[in-house]
Amino acid sequence: MKAPGPRPVPDRQCLQGILYVLHTGIGWEDLPQELGFRSGMTCWRRIKRWINAGVFDDLHRILLAQLNAANEIDWSRAVIDGSHIDTKKGGSRTLSSPPFLAPT
Repeated sequence: MKAPGPRPVPDRQCLQGILYVLHTGIGWEDLPQELGFRSGMTCWRRIKRWINAGVFDDLHRILLAQLNAANEIDWSRAVIDGSHIDTKKGGSRTLSSPPFLAPT
């Protein structure tokens, strides 16, 4: 028995569409379907779902940990910008290593 509706777009296909939009700067609705990415809205919904699930935060954390373990990061040139992070009033916390390198 065939499932109703279109077949789901494979993750790799959606990722390629997402990267195309981010690289070219075109709008999601302008993603050319003839390139095989399907609908721009499909790609947009997929990236939104991945962001909400923390996929890119996890990927960033893993890549930083691997690069740090391979001594491939020059921390003397690192910059930290916390202007977009809310702080707790009166809270203070010290860490022995940056939070993105702490084991989870």
